Amino acid sequence: MRSKATLGVAGALLMAGCVGPGGRSAPPAPSSRPVAATPQPSSLPTRPGVVRQPVASAPLPAFAAAVVPGATSAAVAGLTPAIDLATVPLDPAQARAALAAFRISCPSLIRRTDTSGMTIGSDWQAACIEAARTDPAAATSFFQRWFEAVQVGDGRAFATGYYIPEIAGSRRPRAGYVPIYGRPTDLIEVDLGAFSPTWTGKKIRGRVQGMSLIPYFDRTAIEEGALTGRAPILGYAADPVELFFLQVQGSGFIRLDEGGVLRIGYDTQNGRDYTGIGALMKSRGLLGPGQSSMQGIVAWLHAHPDEGRAIMRENKSYVFFRELTGAPQGALGLPVSGGATVAADPKFVPLGAPVLLSMDRTDANGIWIAQDTGGAIKGSNRFDTFWGAGEEARAIAGGMSARGTAFVLLPRGSYARWRAGQAASGGTTPRP
Repeated sequence: MRSKATLGVAGALLMAGCVGPGGRSAPPAPSSRPVAATPQPSSLPTRPGVVRQPVASAPLPAFAAAVVPGATSAAVAGLTPAIDLATVPLDPAQARAALAAFRISCPSLIRRTDTSGMTIGSDWQAACIEAARTDPAAATSFFQRWFEAVQVGDGRAFATGYYIPEIAGSRRPRAGYVPIYGRPTDLIEVDLGAFSPTWTGKKIRGRVQGMSLIPYFDRTAIEEGALTGRAPILGYAADPVELFFLQVQGSGFIRLDEGGVLRIGYDTQNGRDYTGIGALMKSRGLLGPGQSSMQGIVAWLHAHPDEGRAIMRENKSYVFFRELTGAPQGALGLPVSGGATVAADPKFVPLGAPVLLSMDRTDANGIWIAQDTGGAIKGSNRFDTFWGAGEEARAIAGGMSARGTAFVLLPRGSYARWRAGQAASGGTTPRP
């Protein structure tokens, strides 16, 4: 998916100018939340469709906390002890889905370096051992017993949604179809952290010209043929607008004219910054009432092909794909689950960690597992909820725009260890 594995963001993300929640009761989460499963291509045609109308809920208030301008990690933003999970009514079906996803993430939590600065591998060992032997029916009590909630920064959260789209296409070139490119052979990815600890976690992408590394081709150049002879073509998409949104989502199904389905997922991107075209369209007065969802934006682009092409090209970022087999995977290289996986910024949430969202719409509420990332999902308390594949997933994700409060769930004792470490090192002032 995105690594944006599937990663993508739907309508609310497109509206954003970027790239990517003591003892009170949380709003109830929906009981019909989908559980982990390998999405299958549908037999329905891809179309703008309808937006799922949200059921409103009252999010938990955030805890008072100072805001650290320009914070680059959770450790810098600061942590505040938050609610007691035993006081939060968790939906049993949703908790079971979260437990299943958490089990999958456990090896990575123990093995990987946590770039948020909140945890170390040993923090997760006991909880992961217990997760492996917990009966799914006891998922709610598992999270309540083994985890403590902390608030990162001011805790004020924003969540969008993403899904696995299905679009029409072909293995062979056809009139009006556009290429679906794999990773270019001349695309260079540089890990700047290898040159200086100051740049740890930062990467740039480009191409070599003479003795210099220069920016890679942008969307306009690529669409005008700059990749001829430079990148494999996995297939061809019938609709450039649908391919654009598939790039935003990060993976999808190509329903082939020849019969069958081609499944593709994010491989890399051209290194250019992501621009949310919805924000551009809104600022220019192009979107009327009810058009600000992904579905509304798609409809507008189809109705105004020339102007729409120019607007899409203002997003210079371009995603390259690889052909996939098996279950969809997230940034950890592990299967992701509709209704349980959430994309987050790993500098503010440990990848694989549980997150409790308490938002202003019920379908975004509950425990999610941070198994993915996204180019647009940056900063503390910014999330992208994953809904799987199909028209229902599209209807939910396309209109997802939720605000509220976020709490990261850490194994009990982790906060005390972090706080002691911060005090000893003279780092960010710990909060009581």
